[in-house]
Amino acid sequence: MRTLVIGDIHGAYKALRQCLERANFDYSNDRLIALGDVCDGYSQVKQCIDEMLRIKNLDYIIGNHDLWALDWARKGIKEDVWLTQGGSNTIASYGLDEMPSEHVHFLANARSWIEENNRLFVHGGFNPKKPISKQDLQTLVWDRDLVYAAFQKYHVRPDFRYGNFEEIFVGHTPTTNFGSLTPLKFCNVWDLDTGAGWGGRLTIMDEETKEFWQSDLTSILYPGIARRKS
Repeated sequence: MRTLVIGDIHGAYKALRQCLERANFDYSNDRLIALGDVCDGYSQVKQCIDEMLRIKNLDYIIGNHDLWALDWARKGIKEDVWLTQGGSNTIASYGLDEMPSEHVHFLANARSWIEENNRLFVHGGFNPKKPISKQDLQTLVWDRDLVYAAFQKYHVRPDFRYGNFEEIFVGHTPTTNFGSLTPLKFCNVWDLDTGAGWGGRLTIMDEETKEFWQSDLTSILYPGIARRKS
C-alpha cells in the first residue's frame, strides 16, 4: 500500500481527479493523507468531498478554510472575509442549500495533525519550541512562520531539523510565494500547497519516494477565476 500526500484542493474537483488519475491512485488499497483546505476557492467543494469519501484509507487534516466552512455549515456564520476568500463558492457548490450531514461530519472529525514514523503532517505549521500535542488549533491551521523560518534557515544550514522530525509536510503557504509551482523542501519541511485554489497546480506526492504528480493549472481548468490566498 502506498501512502500519498495531497496539498490544498480548494474546491478544484477537476484538479483532484487529474492528480488521482495521474498517480494511478488505488481507492481501495492506497492511502491518502490530505493536508486540508478542501473548502473555498472554486465551486466544486461538494464534488471534492464526495470523491474523497470514496477513498477507503483516507486521513484528512483540517485547514483554516475548512474551519470557516464549518462555521457556516453548523452555525450559519458567513463572515465577509470568508466569503471573499472563496466561501461564496463553497456555498454555491451546495446550490445554496445546507451542507449535508455526511460532509459536516467529514470536516468536523478531521485530524488536527498526524505524527507517525518520525514524520509530521499538518495544515499550516507549529511552534517548534512546544510539543505538537500542546499546540492550539489556530496555530496548526494558520501558522506560516515555520515555512518562512525554514526558507531562511535552509540557505544557512540546509540539514537543520524543526521539531526533531525527519520530515514535516504542510500546505497552507503556496509555493508560488517562493516563485515555484512545484513542491519545495526547506530543511526538513515539505511545502505541498502549489497554489491549486488560486490559479496554480494541485500536487500529490508519494510519501516515501517523493515522486509527485500535478494537475493542469487551475487558471486553465477554471478560466476567469482568480483568488487571493489566505
